[in-house]
Amino acid sequence: MIDPASGVDAVMDVAIEGDRVVSVGAGLAASAADEVIDASGLIVAPGLIDPHVHLREPGQEERETIASGSAAAVMGGFTTVCCMPNTAPALDTASMVRAVLDRALAAAACRVFPIGAVSKGRGGEELAEIALMAKAGAVGFSDDGDVLASAGLMRKALGAVRATGLALMQHCQEPTMTRGAAMHAGAVSTRLGLVGWPREAEEVIVERDVRLARAAGARYHVQHISSAGSVEIVRRAREDEALRELVTAEATPHHMLLTDAACESGPRGAYDTMCKMNPPLRTEADAKAIREAVAEGVITVLGTDHAPHTPESKATDFASASFGIVGLETALALYAKALIEPGLIDWPGLIELMTVNPARLCGLDRRGLGRLEAGGPADVTIIDPDLAWTIRAAEFAGKGRNTPFEGWEVRGRAVGTIVAGRRVWEVKSGASSPA
Repeated sequence: MIDPASGVDAVMDVAIEGDRVVSVGAGLAASAADEVIDASGLIVAPGLIDPHVHLREPGQEERETIASGSAAAVMGGFTTVCCMPNTAPALDTASMVRAVLDRALAAAACRVFPIGAVSKGRGGEELAEIALMAKAGAVGFSDDGDVLASAGLMRKALGAVRATGLALMQHCQEPTMTRGAAMHAGAVSTRLGLVGWPREAEEVIVERDVRLARAAGARYHVQHISSAGSVEIVRRAREDEALRELVTAEATPHHMLLTDAACESGPRGAYDTMCKMNPPLRTEADAKAIREAVAEGVITVLGTDHAPHTPESKATDFASASFGIVGLETALALYAKALIEPGLIDWPGLIELMTVNPARLCGLDRRGLGRLEAGGPADVTIIDPDLAWTIRAAEFAGKGRNTPFEGWEVRGRAVGTIVAGRRVWEVKSGASSPA
């Protein structure tokens, strides 16, 4: 059992009754149990939490739904996901937040918590009803998919979000520097004849926002960090005692494992739209800086930025194709490949980045999520760290098939997912299926 929140890394038993953990300890008597799960040789961990997914509902159900996206989540070992507000309409009111929570209760395979929009309609001009959304159940605020570009509105937003005790999560992209851009600005974009997206477009927003967060005393989170320069800004902020508890950042598997070269010479050849991301894939120097920042504790949260699209939106020219890839079904193994296999972190370290840290980011630790303890929620992920498998998009549980990792040989997988005491996913004899 590995529970970083309580410092447990030992052979233990976990007893569950109803939707709660009733006991954790060594040598618990199993004779009174109705069912015993033998996890010998496996890792039992708190349910994994992804603070950054796109479930597309309402308004874009052809791409994903709360039901299909949560099915993808439990297949990947996630018991909780936080969904972004770039839906149609945007999640920018208390009634919209409640609607998502109600829909999740009716249809989701895991816990789903909405992230509220910072601005009305995500238009970047007027603040949304932040206090009311927090009261309704939003667990953070973001205009993800777009940056909150106005410094004046950002300053007001940080003040409003500070009053809720939650975090403002920023998609860092200076819009005047990225108009028409399709990929990282560099030698590859030049060869492909595509408009480039410079690192500085991310870095200037991170630098500005850190200063504003300091002034406001507000919690600020950098989403899907992609640039070595941004990493350095976050590092400096977290070395400052006044900012360490305010400024956080997250990384994705694709920004640690892939570079802009994949757009030119990936498995599908040049102009592979599966490699079109927002923010874009950058260079090996950027990917290396991100991996090292995770190992150093500069980046403390991992997220997938799960972004499902229809096949048609990717089956077009690179400049016109949609940005983004799916990630829920593959994240655990890809994180292991990027971070554990090269010896940068160990399994307890990875589990911390995927449980207690995202729980703290979104205030879910106050609900007992992100840890395994007596009296807490019975959300459990059972992991086989040695299970070798091949990524096949056709086997995904969600609607999206847009992944550049098709055919990758990976190691490590969630073989059982328990949400509120219910076994919702398991892998038997190499075949995966709903429990």
